[in-house]
Amino acid sequence: MASETPESADRAEPRRRRGGGRRSPASKARPVIFTAVVTTVLLGTGLGTTAYVKAQSRTSGGAASATSPSPSATPTQGYARAVAVKAPVRAVVDWDKVLSKGLAEVEGGSSARYSVAILDTTSGESAVYGSGTFDTASIVKVDILSTLLLQAQDAGRHLTAQEKANAKIMIENSDNTAASALWNDIGGASGLNAANKRFGLKETTGGSGLLWGLTQTSAADQLRLLKVVFGKDSVLSAASQSYLQGLMGQVNTSQDWGVPSASTGDFEVKNGWLQRTTTGLWDINSIGRVTSDGHTYLVAVTSKGSTTMNRGVALVEEAAQAAVKSFNKASDDASS
Repeated sequence: MASETPESADRAEPRRRRGGGRRSPASKARPVIFTAVVTTVLLGTGLGTTAYVKAQSRTSGGAASATSPSPSATPTQGYARAVAVKAPVRAVVDWDKVLSKGLAEVEGGSSARYSVAILDTTSGESAVYGSGTFDTASIVKVDILSTLLLQAQDAGRHLTAQEKANAKIMIENSDNTAASALWNDIGGASGLNAANKRFGLKETTGGSGLLWGLTQTSAADQLRLLKVVFGKDSVLSAASQSYLQGLMGQVNTSQDWGVPSASTGDFEVKNGWLQRTTTGLWDINSIGRVTSDGHTYLVAVTSKGSTTMNRGVALVEEAAQAAVKSFNKASDDASS
């Protein structure tokens, strides 16, 4: 059992980081024009396509084309031989391999371990690097508010004034007292776990008692949660999503480090940082939505074991930047 109180999570403020032929004479009879109908069939891995051309007759008020078969043509003359046509096919990309290669040189030191999950919201392509679970620290606050909003939807009600006040400072300022209050409002770990089942999370378990910061999760699950917050197919209503997105887009400027370092435009983020009293090592996490070179990504980076907070922040930012850069390059290469 970890000895941290919820107030021990995020107790330090991070430093700020800055995202033709002639026309024939008229005839009394309606001439026949043969129109080519092309059926394209993709074979095998798509190295090319084969086009089969069949002549199909139709009547027309216009003159017959100079290329039309003569009236004495036999039925079989209306069929052209098969013609093989090469067509460019988009390359098949192993996105997990792309991400792994992109992160090959990202290291956090001998004691640190990290995991990254990323999704291109336009193409739907995603990848995960690393495995295992991590302490959430304060990124669980997004899960807490998502749970509260889902419960309110189920009850057919709006958030109370007090719930809104707590939600605002919990997300924007990472306030721990507000998080503890809302943790109790949702029913603690049991309420969080029930909502996460509906959110599709598979590797997240709420912390014991008031230790919400010791909720266990994976980068892959945090990506699933981000899809609930930002995706089109979500159990959260559009109003609930917009509300949570708005708060994540207004975090205190001293807390806009992490995944926003990979953005060249707007972003939404929630970070978590926690020094474990048992080891003195740091848990540093960052989740959110970023834009980069015309792409929009959902990115989750979880880590543990950094010797200092600054080293943990640097690790998370380097991983987020490498992940987004590798996806940008692979997407451009696949399209060219």
